Amino acid sequence: MVRAKKSLGQHFLNDKNIAQKIVELLSETENPNVLEIGPGTGVLTQFLLQKEGLNFKQIEIDTESVEYLLATFPQLKNENLIIGNFLKIDLTTIFTGPFAIIGNFPYNISTQILFKVLDNRNLVPEVVGMFQKEVAERIASIHGNKTYGIMSVLLQTFYQIEYCFTVSETVFTPPPKVKSAVLKLTRNQKQELACNERFFFTVVKQAFGQRRKTLRNSLKSILVNLPVHQEVFGKRPEQLSVSDFESLTCMIEELKSKHIEN
Repeated sequence: MVRAKKSLGQHFLNDKNIAQKIVELLSETENPNVLEIGPGTGVLTQFLLQKEGLNFKQIEIDTESVEYLLATFPQLKNENLIIGNFLKIDLTTIFTGPFAIIGNFPYNISTQILFKVLDNRNLVPEVVGMFQKEVAERIASIHGNKTYGIMSVLLQTFYQIEYCFTVSETVFTPPPKVKSAVLKLTRNQKQELACNERFFFTVVKQAFGQRRKTLRNSLKSILVNLPVHQEVFGKRPEQLSVSDFESLTCMIEELKSKHIEN
């Protein structure tokens, strides 16, 4: 059996019923391409291999897991099991078209995985994954809640988020010290923002950097010399919806443009 490595954040799911439920969350779409991140001991793999017509690949950084998977699942092909770091691989080289992502994600890099997905959002129409419960709640949270933050806004801008179910720590080896949760992310129809995308990301990140302050204060370095009398600048970031943040960014761009003209 594979030894769980703390350095890789490995907590192997050992409940087959939960594993099957996770795999069943994958949409039955025309796109058969699926990438599993960190298959570990293959608890999801066994059910993914049962799905007909799936063009299935895996990426695993742990060579001990790779050896175990190839020995346990002879139907796996070497060329479909990539040895490497998902965070460093060029996603355009994995499949010739879009692909779904699934996995029991290592908690220490789960947000990094999602930021990479965000950067490649037109290549990744769907993500089904296991996260630390606290992280999952933040991602799925809507405005007005204390858990609503940077990840909530940025991911919900381009994906529909579904909090599927909570998972007990007792179904992992070794058991983590926190509960877990499964999320499903589905790409929405938004292709472009009405504002500059990079500036939008900056506004969102800076706004939540000092979330207890009003936007007038948390965005002070962005709003230098700008007339910010509008009501929105007196609000705190968690009060703004995803579309409100897009409108806010457009407003700041317009104020900056007028300031330059004057």
